[in-house]
Amino acid sequence: VKLEGSTQQKFSVLKELGYDGVELDSPDGIDAEEALAARESTGLPIEGIVNSTHWRVRHSDPDPNVRKHAMANMREAMQFARQVGAGSVLLVPGKVTDPENENHDQVWQRSIAAIKELTPLADQLEIQILIENVGNGFCETPELFAQYIDEIDHPRVGIHFDIGNHIRISPPAEWIEVLGKRIKKLDVKDRTKENERTLIGDGDADWSRVRIALQKLGYRGWAAAEVRGGDRDRLADVLHRMNRVLGQSDGNPQSL
Repeated sequence: VKLEGSTQQKFSVLKELGYDGVELDSPDGIDAEEALAARESTGLPIEGIVNSTHWRVRHSDPDPNVRKHAMANMREAMQFARQVGAGSVLLVPGKVTDPENENHDQVWQRSIAAIKELTPLADQLEIQILIENVGNGFCETPELFAQYIDEIDHPRVGIHFDIGNHIRISPPAEWIEVLGKRIKKLDVKDRTKENERTLIGDGDADWSRVRIALQKLGYRGWAAAEVRGGDRDRLADVLHRMNRVLGQSDGNPQSL
């Protein structure tokens, strides 16, 4: 079951439920004018953009033509973010697929080269490039992830930290403690230590430790539910669960 209606109607439902903002996909997402009309009519900000092609069209691909396509897609997503007033684009920098053509070192070098090439546009558009930690076989310790961001060494490049994605490796609170101020935004989901997806709050994230780590960090920013959507009841439940695990009231949701 999914939420029916136009973009504007969907924005209206999210606003009524108490969401603080939305993320959109690009490329191949909603038209910018349509998104802006929905934002203006509801007052619900578009806080960020997710690069919708980064898994299949990767900056780490061994084919330079694919990497060129990945660069064009990222530039399009950044331009779209600027058009709709979003402050960031979420990027998965690549994927470790085999030891010969797309190994960890190659993903590291190819993606850093691409991101550094994109930073002048990030400055021009005033858009952050935020790297997500995902199950891509890359930077699977917080120390390595921190080193990766530090090697890029640009004020507009940071981390969109997914709280649930690496529970199988180590507690998310430990990642938060190591990554620190490199974290610019959060994704909220939950998993078991066996990497099985659960509803938010039903996995092994240890949300009390997560909250303490975020408080020590002094985090003030967006937290996006990266979970399956659905109808109005489903979206209300997602919001309630987010508020509960993050220590917020239902009247003051996801921006911490």
